[in-house]
Amino acid sequence: MKYNTIIVGAGSAGSILATRLTEDPSKSVLLLEAGPDYADMDSLPDEVKYGYASGTEITTSEHNWQFTARGTDKAEILVPRGKVTGGSSAINGQIFLRGIPEDYDSWADMGNKEWNYQNMVPYFNKLETDTTYQSDPGDFHGSEGPIICHRFPRTTWLPASQAFEQACLAAGFPYCEDANAPGTTGVGPLPLNNPNGIRWSTAIGYLGMSRHRLNLTIRSGVSVKRILFDNKNEVPRAIGVEAVSEGETFIIEADEVILSAGAVSSPQLLMLSGVGPATHLSEHDIDCIVDLPGVGQNLSDHPMLYVTWKTKPEVDLDALGPRIQLSLRYTATDSKLENDMIVYMMAAASERPERGGLRNTPIGIQTNLCINLAKGKGEVRLNSGDYRDQPYLDYNYLTEEEDRRRFRDGIRMIVSLENHPDMSALIEKRLTPLDSDLVSDEALNTWMMRDVTTGHHISCTNKMGPASDPLAVVGQSGLVNGTKGLRIVDASIMPECVRANINVTVMTMAERICDLIKNGT
Repeated sequence: MKYNTIIVGAGSAGSILATRLTEDPSKSVLLLEAGPDYADMDSLPDEVKYGYASGTEITTSEHNWQFTARGTDKAEILVPRGKVTGGSSAINGQIFLRGIPEDYDSWADMGNKEWNYQNMVPYFNKLETDTTYQSDPGDFHGSEGPIICHRFPRTTWLPASQAFEQACLAAGFPYCEDANAPGTTGVGPLPLNNPNGIRWSTAIGYLGMSRHRLNLTIRSGVSVKRILFDNKNEVPRAIGVEAVSEGETFIIEADEVILSAGAVSSPQLLMLSGVGPATHLSEHDIDCIVDLPGVGQNLSDHPMLYVTWKTKPEVDLDALGPRIQLSLRYTATDSKLENDMIVYMMAAASERPERGGLRNTPIGIQTNLCINLAKGKGEVRLNSGDYRDQPYLDYNYLTEEEDRRRFRDGIRMIVSLENHPDMSALIEKRLTPLDSDLVSDEALNTWMMRDVTTGHHISCTNKMGPASDPLAVVGQSGLVNGTKGLRIVDASIMPECVRANINVTVMTMAERICDLIKNGT
């Protein structure tokens, strides 16, 4: 059978594409997922279903690709990515935060005029049912979308959340009631897509309303080896994929192939298929079909550092409760980028998983400090020409002094919050960084290079851009340059990372590109 569309990856974007494209009953869609599929809420494993009940253990789960990467010369990092229908939206931290208007307007300034903030707002709203503002959504919230989000009311804030808010206010940061409203900054409740503790992934919100359709076929446990091209004409055309299921290889044909495999696997699959930097492909004896130097380049993320405190014995730490309720967004001193920093308050903290930490054994409380727009960029490269081998990931953190400076200032600011009476009432001692790590910029740099990790927002590895951009891989509707019949729709096509967790942006991009496809773009 030949399909109208094959979608590779049933994640945050792929599940939305499959749902929206099959609204037209004349269009047939095959949705391929390497991980398992759970057809209803009752069959979901707890680690996928419950947003509060999973954390560090997800890093060794069958629902996670378990990538590893170079963070710095001193830091190897774990890179969890979802391997299940719903993708990373099925294993993530459920923070439902939009980028700020300047993020999307900067995309437009780069030559991607379709992607300014004004064009994004209707799709932000279409995506969500925001229960906090459901009775009065106004211009900036949705009340009928597939993804349910909420904020914890003040009466439910845990002691660490309450103390963090008071310490931030005393330090001069403003209160922020709604972090998804334009023009906001400061400390306040985070929007979260986990109503009643259920992680509301795209598998629940979108595939839940489309998987019954006769024109949608979902196949789990399927790995794609490569994209197939017809090279008879001047411009190669994607005509299908070569896939493996239970050890058997299949050729599947389609009018169009859409990669939604994520910012790691989409560039990997392109390169395995002969689309990417010609010199690099030749190193692995892969025939170059289209020489695109930008494939795998421009890797962006939110590098993250922890400040962790051991709490006093009388402080109750709920291992299975809501760990993140509040955040602080602020602009680093002397930075020209608004809201370029974010702090998440963790009301219960475990040791890091690569150091043997377990979710159900909290050791104290913690803040997670991220740079929202890091200057340093990394890359994705092939380790071999075998689709079963993980690619080489280099996040290249902290190579830029401006990133190191912003982190140093942020860590020192957070450490100063421990002196607020409400915080000191909870804290027995600080675990990281140690006082000895704070004695000088050099000492703090050394600690940062060793302890920096991922904020879990890898993106931009197949960047969108105009023809004048030598690193651009796709155009504004996700069509891969130099090809026909091939698109990418996932975090990899973001031209620059946003000043927020990226899941909302990825889902919104999928909604918008579905409309562009339907309109013939």
